[in-house]
Amino acid sequence: MNDDHEHHDHNHNDSRHHDHEHEHKHEEKSPQAIRAEALESLLIEKGLLSEHAVDDVITNYAQRVGPMNGALLVARAWTDPEFKQRLLSNATQAIAEYDFKGGQVDHLVVVENTPERHNAVVCTLCSCYPWAVLGLPPKWYKDPAYRSRIVREPRTLLAEMGLSLDTNIEIRVWDSSAEVRYMVLPMRPENTDNLTQDELAALVSRDSMIGVEVLCQAGQSS
Repeated sequence: MNDDHEHHDHNHNDSRHHDHEHEHKHEEKSPQAIRAEALESLLIEKGLLSEHAVDDVITNYAQRVGPMNGALLVARAWTDPEFKQRLLSNATQAIAEYDFKGGQVDHLVVVENTPERHNAVVCTLCSCYPWAVLGLPPKWYKDPAYRSRIVREPRTLLAEMGLSLDTNIEIRVWDSSAEVRYMVLPMRPENTDNLTQDELAALVSRDSMIGVEVLCQAGQSS
């Protein structure tokens, strides 16, 4: 079955090769990272931004927010059919009760993985990402190679990142933008019927909510 891409007027003509390891490590700094560091240094130098303020934001997303907000949503959707329906119908409205801090979820769309369809998320233009539910984006998410190859050859790239999908599984790629951000609702792992919502949330990884990982069974992912 053909692999589909939800496109929102983004260009994706970068075809540079990149070897994604399973750990998603990337040593070279992207042009965006270099510009961000230069801008940060300039603002600090002019007294418009403090280094402590930057550190506080990073700490908040890396340690306090992280992907745990999204994991809580996933675990609840697995155990609460009514909430799952609301989440898939209108995610922004469904999560309003949580009052998540961090932004980038004003127009959030949640797409569900099924045995027949696997979803993956990208931003081909830059690195639009739902920070409030997924925390800091991984470095590889911003990499031009990921942003282009996940659109052109998603099955191949996912396999290189450690996720091999059967050819009969449709892959659909969703392109985030300034107008809308996407999050994947992964399938619930087998043998987890006896787990509480908190225990289920602990099984959910950030990468599974981006769509580059599948939760196979309790405590494992692939």
